Amino acid sequence: MKKSQSVVEAERLFRRQDMEVAAAQYKAAQVAQSEKSARLKALRLAKETDDRKVAQQAAADRAAAKRAPRTKAAPSRGGDAVRAKDAAES
Repeated sequence: MKKSQSVVEAERLFRRQDMEVAAAQYKAAQVAQSEKSARLKALRLAKETDDRKVAQQAAADRAAAKRAPRTKAAPSRGGDAVRAKDAAES
């Protein structure tokens, strides 16, 4: 059975519309992916910059601590000896 000219034309039009919809969806997905990638890249670069600043500050703090004059710590009384002395005094 042969299709009429109008049916063939209608099917052709329908297929073309389907292809246009599919192409539009594909392009929209590409745009969304590009935007997502750009946002994630910006976040990653910001985090790397912050991490670099923290590392530099930590290095500067360590260097300053090395340069600072050291003070003598109070002599330790030794934990066991203190407890024994306290027990003897009680």
